[in-house]
Amino acid sequence: MISAVRDLIKKDPVLVISGILAAVSCFIVPPDRDYIGYVNFRVLAILTALMLVVAILIRIGTFDYLTDRLLRRLKSLRAVSLLLTMLSFFMAMLLTNDVTLVTLVPFAIAVLKSFDDRKSLMFTLILMTVAANLGSMLTPIGNPQNLYLYTKYEMDLAGFIKLMLPYSTLSLILTVAAVILLTGKKESEYKRIKEISVPSLSKLIICFVLFVICVLAVADIINWIIMFAVVAAVVAIIDRKAFKYVDYALLLTFVFFFILIGNIGRIPAVYNELSRIISYSPVLTAAASSQIISNVPAAMLLSAFTDNGKALVVGTNLGGLGTIIASMASLITYRFYNGIKDSGKKQGMGYLASFTIVNVIFLSALLTLWIFIG
Repeated sequence: MISAVRDLIKKDPVLVISGILAAVSCFIVPPDRDYIGYVNFRVLAILTALMLVVAILIRIGTFDYLTDRLLRRLKSLRAVSLLLTMLSFFMAMLLTNDVTLVTLVPFAIAVLKSFDDRKSLMFTLILMTVAANLGSMLTPIGNPQNLYLYTKYEMDLAGFIKLMLPYSTLSLILTVAAVILLTGKKESEYKRIKEISVPSLSKLIICFVLFVICVLAVADIINWIIMFAVVAAVVAIIDRKAFKYVDYALLLTFVFFFILIGNIGRIPAVYNELSRIISYSPVLTAAASSQIISNVPAAMLLSAFTDNGKALVVGTNLGGLGTIIASMASLITYRFYNGIKDSGKKQGMGYLASFTIVNVIFLSALLTLWIFIG
């Protein structure tokens, strides 16, 4: 039992901490009929539906096939690194940053090891992580906190993209420059890591239609209940195993934070003090909070104390840069890197140091942009 609890804490500390905090808040504000109003079921439904669609795309090998076809044409390490980084940047806009990294990082490690350049491998993985975190900020479905804030503050799709476009544009330029500066020019013939089969065309078409339905629900053109019912029913018919790939821990974490935030909002002294603190600069408060508790919890927590949703979108997205826990998606790459056969404690510390330096540089550049246009 103790071992299981220890493993859970190690695997998903945010889930455990949010659960404890939610439970404590329930003693301060005893459960009543208002609790049901805390939970944003629309956010949970859209997140779950998107996870299901992406799960099918992964299971039929869509992204392995796409990456394999693109890499066949490249021989230069720098070109391969740039391709993988750009794939991370643009795929994250639609698939979320964590799903993008889970999909691409293992493939990237297998391909890049053939060049026998450990430094370039490390920096490529770091820049893929940065790219996924930054590419995901352009769209409401790019990461969980965007979807939450987009829904809570009832933003429109065009306005959201317009808000984040300057930051995404600068991020793209900086990412390309960083790949050129930090990776080598060594050449090697691309070797297919495993046999890649062509994805099922019929399932691809179905997934595309389901994805469009999800986006229409995000844009509030289709009712989210109808969207979820359609997606769940179709997935149950064509690939019910996809339900196993849903990140239920993330969904439960959201529920815990909904409870915590709802209860905090009913404690006047706490609510007033936190509202006062965030009023000085929601962007900087969100960015700073993200460094400690990561950007998804920061977005959910701070949203209870300000009406400035745009500032929270900017702050939590930029705040995904910095520490290794600023965006929980960053831990995905770190775990994969530590899992490389010849990786040791020294290599892991080198990764963390390099990761932090690169992230701080990117964060400083984007915060400078915010100062000028904010």
